Amino acid sequence: MDGVTWPAGGGLLPATRIPGGELAAVAAAADYAVLPVGAVEWHGPHLPLGTDLILAEGFAAEAGGGSGPTAGAGGTSDPTAGAGGAAASAGGSSGDAATGFPGPRGVLFPAVPYAACPGQTRPWPGTVSIRPEIAVGYLADVIEGIVAAGFPRLLIVNGHDANMSTVRAAMEWVSGRRTASLLLVNWFQLVTPAETTDLYGPLTARGHGGAYETSGVLGFDPGAVRLDAVADLPPKPKLPVGHPYVLVESRPDPWQGWSGHISLASEAAGRQVRATAGARLREIVAAWVAAPPPAPPTTDPLPGATADGPAPTTDRPAPTADGPAPSGAAAADGSTGGVR
Repeated sequence: MDGVTWPAGGGLLPATRIPGGELAAVAAAADYAVLPVGAVEWHGPHLPLGTDLILAEGFAAEAGGGSGPTAGAGGTSDPTAGAGGAAASAGGSSGDAATGFPGPRGVLFPAVPYAACPGQTRPWPGTVSIRPEIAVGYLADVIEGIVAAGFPRLLIVNGHDANMSTVRAAMEWVSGRRTASLLLVNWFQLVTPAETTDLYGPLTARGHGGAYETSGVLGFDPGAVRLDAVADLPPKPKLPVGHPYVLVESRPDPWQGWSGHISLASEAAGRQVRATAGARLREIVAAWVAAPPPAPPTTDPLPGATADGPAPTTDRPAPTADGPAPSGAAAADGSTGGVR
């Protein structure tokens, strides 16, 4: 392929730098595309309004084995810096140096910056929120546009928790219209609660604007964080149960548009979070691109289905003169047909 190419070890090419005349060749050679999704949202006096974008762009670059965004002269992050490809000569490689096999080749699309934000942060200064129904429609158009451009495998790296519902809804819509394999990964979930307890101790570290998220930003852009701007604001305790649940409240006091034990955050913890989550993201991507592609969507009923429902299966033992075959009787495929 002439023109724009990947480094020998794979990595990411910025979509914005691909000439239109070379798009088809790049898409044919790519293993996947990447779309970071974040938000412009208040995270407290200590964190930037673009916290979720810094994390989404940073981990999107990590998916390609890059070194993540770097702060420019104006404090803005460049999602292609260190990500490998045409715009990053010093980017990392996602290939296997020991075997010489290249890593997956990706194309990095610009991040989606605006999102539906919860009622808990909408009143706070700097939060730019769009309505959920607008967010779903907009994301569906963006995702379908990337797939239509020749990238049926699309990794969406999320930095804003509320995006999990809107992005998922948009993905489901597109998957019924286009042949696509759409993978959504939330960086926040790549490090387990048990691991954050080991890292920060027994005090709550996970939460909006808390020590875990603050450390994540420190791992990519420490100059954007002001640890001395706030004192700890211990969050409202979680319910004393071990079962999963989703609890949405209007104002979970104590709350100032954020909460957490910021004194636990550090650059060292941020580097560890970045390394752990980045490695796991690359592991997910490698397994995903190696898996078989999906079949095209269809509006036809299942093969053999009738108006009354699916056709009956033919691998059950036939009844005998004395009644139904015993449950342990061998079926046509050699199985017993019993409950497993």
